[in-house]
Amino acid sequence: MTTWTAGYVADIGYTHGFYRELTPALLDFVMLTRGQRGPDFSGRLAYCELGCGQGLSTNLLAAANPTIEFHATDFNPSQIAGARALAAEAGTPNVHFYDHSFSEFLHEPALPAAFDVVALHGIYSWISPENRAHIVEFLRRRLKPGGVVYISYNTLPGWAAAMPLRRLLTDHAGTRTGPILPRIDEAVAFAESLRTAKAAYFTQNPALAPRFDKLKGLPRSYLAHEYFNRDWTPFYFADVAADLAEAKLTFVGSAALLEGVDAINLNAEQQSILKACADPVRRETLRDYMVNQQFRRDVYVKGALPHTVPSSRAAWTALRFALSTPRTEVPLKVQGSLGEAQLQEEVYSPILDVLAKGPATVQAIFTDPAVKALDWGKLMEAFGILVGSGHVQPCPSGKDDAARLKRTRAFNAAVMRRAEAAEEIQFLASPVTGSGVPADRMAQLFLAAQASGADPVQRAWAVLQAQGQRLVKDGKPLDGAEANLADLRERYDTFVKTRLPVLRQLGIA
Repeated sequence: MTTWTAGYVADIGYTHGFYRELTPALLDFVMLTRGQRGPDFSGRLAYCELGCGQGLSTNLLAAANPTIEFHATDFNPSQIAGARALAAEAGTPNVHFYDHSFSEFLHEPALPAAFDVVALHGIYSWISPENRAHIVEFLRRRLKPGGVVYISYNTLPGWAAAMPLRRLLTDHAGTRTGPILPRIDEAVAFAESLRTAKAAYFTQNPALAPRFDKLKGLPRSYLAHEYFNRDWTPFYFADVAADLAEAKLTFVGSAALLEGVDAINLNAEQQSILKACADPVRRETLRDYMVNQQFRRDVYVKGALPHTVPSSRAAWTALRFALSTPRTEVPLKVQGSLGEAQLQEEVYSPILDVLAKGPATVQAIFTDPAVKALDWGKLMEAFGILVGSGHVQPCPSGKDDAARLKRTRAFNAAVMRRAEAAEEIQFLASPVTGSGVPADRMAQLFLAAQASGADPVQRAWAVLQAQGQRLVKDGKPLDGAEANLADLRERYDTFVKTRLPVLRQLGIA
């Protein structure tokens, strides 16, 4: 029996996810929207990810941000071996992976003396109190003054109703031995049997049904890490803020920008209650009660340094944005806790129309007469909502575009080579945004074929056919080459009309 896992699921790898909130340009934008100065992300920085999983986010961000030195650790050596392999295939020189525990990582001599950014996504709620203490100590000793922290975690009160469900699943899995995947299936089936038997826990918690139904359809590799670790703790915001205060950290705001927009999340009465609360930590905790928050994505800074009005205006003016959704597919509405809210066409359409022509700075966007007529405050709010909804991305400074293009091309080529054998990685790196862009296996096969001069449809079918795979349409596998080629042609035509123009603007195609 080994103890290096510390109760964390280790017999199945974590998903190959990319987490946009870790992006340097986005973190910089969050700081700016809250009126705070952050590190100079256009300079040479040191970035650390604690608990990097498969390392995809770190690998992709290192390729897309070649002037930043990335260091990342994860306790699972299989995942670190895979992360190093991808870095080697892509030839990314500015990324370093370690299979250290958090306590070991604190004393790693190869690390920089201090970091400008430390990110930990989906870690804090799934580790022991001892490991959380090691993280706080790491932040205290290894984060520079003025440095930024991104942290995400399960949150109360949103998790309160589902905590007994998680206990039910893990307790049942604990009555069995062997690999975790079949035990997860058995635990889910057992919980379903209790629901069928009309156990009062299910009948008296109506919000539980959609959560449980969604849970049943999730990949088992995700459920293993989300629900079945020994340590699993949802937190009130105030408790995490108190922990991080020990490392001299101050809360800046949520990286999920839409969650900070009062108009779409809070009614007038709720806003009035929050305005009457003078304590910012208590106010943020109360806000979680208002929206029944269950997951937070927060940004902290070590030493808050507010912008002046001139410095804020200068930073906004120089900021560059790019459209990451086809212009015709950007809805003029957003979803908040209060439901769906309509956006003002006279505010948002002019901005989107300018960005549809290509990435642009706020200064350049502001020269458009329709945009120039907008109030400066409305313009800033509009960018916050467009970025928060994922249709527009903040971009790093253009001075290192050539280096980013070179490194992202190498990274994307490595990912697309892997797409010929599997579909585990579904993101490519953009040199324009310094971030990741969703691209499923089919999109990657099409792009790779285009780059090599091959017919994309024929090439994609050759890959699928060699592996004995067929396309699925309307829930049924397609029979024969003719049917598969016809469906591939439809998919490719749609790809060319909708996704390809955006991928070109983002420097990927």
